Amino acid sequence: MQLINIIGIISVFVLLLLAIFLLTVKTHHKLSNRLFAVFLILTAVNFSGWFVPLFLPSSSNLFMFRSTVSFLEMPFFYFYVLSVCYEDFELKPKHLLHAIPFVFVNLMYLPRFYLADIAEKTEFSANYLYLIETYIRDVLGNVQWLLYIVLVLYTLNRFKKIYRENYAETSFQIHRWLLQITIIFIVAGTFATLKKYVVYTPFDWTFGWLQISVGFVALSVTCWFVLKALYSPELFRGVDSNLETVDNLIQQKELTESNSQKDVATNPEIKRLKKYMEREKPYLDSSLTLQKLAGQMEMSSRDLSILINHELGQHFFDFVNKYRVEEASKILENEEKSNLTILEILYEVGFNSKSSFNTAFKKHTSLTPTQYRKNHI
Repeated sequence: MQLINIIGIISVFVLLLLAIFLLTVKTHHKLSNRLFAVFLILTAVNFSGWFVPLFLPSSSNLFMFRSTVSFLEMPFFYFYVLSVCYEDFELKPKHLLHAIPFVFVNLMYLPRFYLADIAEKTEFSANYLYLIETYIRDVLGNVQWLLYIVLVLYTLNRFKKIYRENYAETSFQIHRWLLQITIIFIVAGTFATLKKYVVYTPFDWTFGWLQISVGFVALSVTCWFVLKALYSPELFRGVDSNLETVDNLIQQKELTESNSQKDVATNPEIKRLKKYMEREKPYLDSSLTLQKLAGQMEMSSRDLSILINHELGQHFFDFVNKYRVEEASKILENEEKSNLTILEILYEVGFNSKSSFNTAFKKHTSLTPTQYRKNHI
């Protein structure tokens, strides 16, 4: 028990320290940081259950209230994911609905615990594992956890699709990072649930060691993804949540069979688009988005999205990076520019990172930039 107490105290200390940092550091991502800080604080309150019994009796109202705070953790993690994925996300009154399970559980404990006398509370605590309230709480907690995992996965899937169709950067660090966290949550949540039900089996003696294992893993994972968030500011690029996927745009426009089978080679809009790309070279702008290109061409972003993603059958980032790779290829073939480094070339043609440049270049030429230069000079 002393080891569990020590792990709990260290975990809470680290979580609160990082939460304070997130709340005080100067950044453009204030909402994301604040939501993540609240999530860390709620997690710290949850972890404090490993040592709170040293200071509070299990029959106190504060002890019971602390145990229900876990129903707010997943909602705030979900809000955090939304704020990271969508740059225009804002907290609204409707988000208070996510607190319903938390309120319900506390109301459920009202008659037989919060309003009971000391003797009744003591008896309630002694038989806690076998009460109907405990059964309802555990089932509701598992259902809530599963629901938010599904919501987070749906959000990440939609974010990735919108990003590919509207942005030219090929790096999906945000998506990969949040997906990693979610997968860890799935594994950790499953393990925590199994641990919870061990007390009802003949192997209840393993509960303490399972608790210690969960503590070590939770502390390690928390430090990993928090530090990664703090030192990787590029992870915080979001998309506009009002953007629609191409499938939805096509349904809204109700394209006819003849339109969807129109010959790409004779489509005047596609010809105009390609001519504009070759003449004006907008792809050299590293911050180019579908919306920005649509404005330059004086057409709606919806029509341009359908034109590229549906009629040309390419994601926006593939369409733009093909021109960037072609531009880079010309430079790599030019002996007069052989003194330019790969890094200088990738920035010149509109890329933001070496990894995204290498990925796109190899996708379109089957060679790395270095190999291509050797073969053509």
